[in-house]
Amino acid sequence: MKQIYIGHDTITGIFSAIYDAWKESRDQEAGIALRGYVTPQLFCEYKETEESEQKSIAVERLIKTHLGYNAYWDIYHALLADDADKADAVYQTMLEARRVSDSSKIMEHLSNPYVAKVFELSRKVANEAHLFTEFIRFRELENGVLLSEITPIGQVLTCIADHFTNRFPLENWMVYDKTHKVFLVHQAKSDWVLVQGEELDKEAAGKISTAESEFEHLWKGFCSAIAIKERENLACQRNHLPIHFRQDMTEFH
Repeated sequence: MKQIYIGHDTITGIFSAIYDAWKESRDQEAGIALRGYVTPQLFCEYKETEESEQKSIAVERLIKTHLGYNAYWDIYHALLADDADKADAVYQTMLEARRVSDSSKIMEHLSNPYVAKVFELSRKVANEAHLFTEFIRFRELENGVLLSEITPIGQVLTCIADHFTNRFPLENWMVYDKTHKVFLVHQAKSDWVLVQGEELDKEAAGKISTAESEFEHLWKGFCSAIAIKERENLACQRNHLPIHFRQDMTEFH
């Protein structure tokens, strides 16, 4: 009977499920499912996975040692995607790596549908994260904190954290992921952290500083002034700046 291991939709949760599957059923038919996305099938036995940081570290070490760092980052990014089958694709890719002569080149075996899916999801998340490094807009609140609200498809906060930490090392700033209800928080002269289980104080988030209000007005005026109505090309605009990103950008408010 096929064993299906169920984990939370987090890196730690998925790696914990992979750890149990790898330890108990790697030589048998097995799969990984995400909690909340399980579709019961015949002749399958489902097991809830106990999430553990120790398990996650062990799987991370296994991937880096046998598949290499490049494959690890492909897998890491793929697991941040919005896809119900991503965890199983990663697990099946790891199993496939055991069958090839050089496991460090597993991501080159795109003829395998699971490897191809991991590659596709990784590229999708990496591309989205790259776009957010360009399209994110911060606003200064009355308390001096810089705040940005974004609506990503994938869980991209960890992908953009180092970029903004390097850009604003002396600032207190936050990026709020409205899709997944997660905060990326940076304290001046410190490292960034992820905060889950908290709600955004909309009243405080709406109180911007006087200087911020003035600069927002100037920025909108600049964007309006440089526009040439006779050369307006909406298709070209959408190609360079997809509509999905505009909802959280100052110049489109």
